[in-house]
Amino acid sequence: MSSSVPSAWPAIDLRRAKYLAELAQGTERFHAPRRESCPWCGGQRLRVRLTAPDVIQGKPGTFTVEECEDCAHVFQNPGLTPEGMAFYHRDRDGYESPSSRRRNRERVRAMLHLVEPESWLDVGTGDGDFPAAAQELLPYTSFDGTDPTPRVLRARATERVEDAYVGHLTTPGLLGRLRSRYDVVSVFHQLERAPSPREELKAAIAALRPGGHLVLELANPHSAFAALLGKWWPAHAQPRQLHLLPPANVHKALEDGNCTILSTDEAAPHIPADLATAATRALSQALPSPDTPWRATPPTVLQLTARAALTAATAPVRLTATALDHTLAPLARRTGFSNAYRVIARKNPLP
Repeated sequence: MSSSVPSAWPAIDLRRAKYLAELAQGTERFHAPRRESCPWCGGQRLRVRLTAPDVIQGKPGTFTVEECEDCAHVFQNPGLTPEGMAFYHRDRDGYESPSSRRRNRERVRAMLHLVEPESWLDVGTGDGDFPAAAQELLPYTSFDGTDPTPRVLRARATERVEDAYVGHLTTPGLLGRLRSRYDVVSVFHQLERAPSPREELKAAIAALRPGGHLVLELANPHSAFAALLGKWWPAHAQPRQLHLLPPANVHKALEDGNCTILSTDEAAPHIPADLATAATRALSQALPSPDTPWRATPPTVLQLTARAALTAATAPVRLTATALDHTLAPLARRTGFSNAYRVIARKNPLP
């Protein structure tokens, strides 16, 4: 009986040829010129926070993350060009775990005592996981979604959102269609991935009606896990994570945008996955390389066998790290180890 595995080889070979053709042009075009000033405040006192390879997919390249000593904004420098974004974000797909479903319902409950929205825009909605969970608690709310990828069109096809928009809120022409339309706008861990987070935040405020509510969740660059785990910390994830925004900067931007901050929560948004994700990514880098289309030479059978055996052998390490994440979560939420924060703000009516 013939094996089903070889039937995938031609497809892998075609993808490898495509990647190698791209890489033959060099990776310099994937990086924009290095900035000499902070993209948030314009300060010029920058320091290197870390350098890292592609810790997510293992594609070629090295990335530098810098921190502004004036406002503490953290950003990838040099950043990625549109070609770089396309190259490094390709071959990633969304997956919603049971824990993320619980987290999405908790996000809705945080808003229920403030507003009963008729319309809600979820920015960076992907496949519409958040609107799907939110509809269980808000059945009479109309949910729309934006996303930089066509995944949002799948969300509309599956009726998780009513209207779907491909692009960032700052994409030319998009904000004009959404201005002052929504009772609530949610932006969950998307400002970190936006090329211009300050402009994206301004656009999110502009999409609200006067009196509407904005709910943000972001990685906390001050988390003690950032220093402890370095390049393996999930929120440092290079090359996908472009920015890390301190709470003080977000508060100031909201106040400048005619918003009143109603609450900031650095406990509930904590995601207990720091140690497990760091262990998984570090082990993946240490193990023999997998068969990926951006490798010039496919791994040998011996290398693949060794990777499979070593992956199984390291399972106890990953399981222990996962257990520690959940055991330490109550303490992490109450200390400087919390890895995320949530801000809820109301857009003030114009005077």
